[in-house]
Amino acid sequence: MVGSAAVAYFADRSEAVVGLDSDMRSVFFGPDASTASNAARLKSQFPTYRHLNTDIREADAVREIVSELRPDLIIHCAAQPSHDLAASLPLTDFEVNAVGTLNLLESAREHAPEAVFAHLSTNKVYGDRPNQIALRELPQRYEFDDPEYANGISETMSIDQSTHSLFGASKLSADIAVQEYGRYFGLKTVALRAGCITGAQHAGVEQHGFLSYLVQVAFSGVPYTVYGYKGKQVRDQIHATDVIRAIDRFYANPKCGAVYNLGGGLENSLSLLESVDAVKALSKRKLDLRYSNQNRVGDHVCYYSDLSKFQSDYPGFTLEYSIEAILDELIREHRSRSGS
Repeated sequence: MVGSAAVAYFADRSEAVVGLDSDMRSVFFGPDASTASNAARLKSQFPTYRHLNTDIREADAVREIVSELRPDLIIHCAAQPSHDLAASLPLTDFEVNAVGTLNLLESAREHAPEAVFAHLSTNKVYGDRPNQIALRELPQRYEFDDPEYANGISETMSIDQSTHSLFGASKLSADIAVQEYGRYFGLKTVALRAGCITGAQHAGVEQHGFLSYLVQVAFSGVPYTVYGYKGKQVRDQIHATDVIRAIDRFYANPKCGAVYNLGGGLENSLSLLESVDAVKALSKRKLDLRYSNQNRVGDHVCYYSDLSKFQSDYPGFTLEYSIEAILDELIREHRSRSGS
């Protein structure tokens, strides 16, 4: 999803855009999550796009590609992205998220040291520490009850002494490596600690990409299970194109070892219950909700990003996609694909 947004954004602005993808999503989540059709669409739509079936765990292959291309910008958004799945695939999760990132960083250091390296990290690097913030319970959501977090979670939050999940641990390893290659070796790197990224190309599944998946189940009638927190857990949503716009701003004025929280912020935050109501209203469909009292290990009760640091360093950056625009696009795209 983020990769396809990058191709669409940079295809007309660049001599060439190259994507590395081994379609591990289909391995992780089944055929419905495959990136194959999206890759075919990109190759057909953008003549300057070149697609390589490459696994970032293969260090020699990655090194050879970076050596050949000498890219100006590397956008690293490949990952095992599921909080839940990591526990059943801990070695694969770490190899993809941590070792794969190291392969890319080292290849860049050896063969493209002037390249800008933008890494899609995650808010899960903070573990469950955000759950220590005082909350107030509203009818349909939890909200921070501490003025320090009026605008959301900032980069000053500690990453220590908390439960991260194995996914959070592997992504944190990658996040720190990205910082260190910037600080120690002087590479122009940034770790963007994203909240929920979404958009029309999101192949959401139950274990990853809840807003896209919620739209899918609204049309399919499949039950949707809410895990813990009464469905009042809050997330912020950012469109993949806004993520790429932020990366483009960093690309134009890079730093070494930068870290930013990047998400939809308070304005694009919804609880799960609020998301259900919004999807029902826009889709005119009912949802069959099931409830489990067991929350996911290390899951956040309330999380939305404070964008102040990024907006201070890159004045004028704002989100183009509101939560209403995001939902409208997801629903229109689903109807277009399914004919429903």
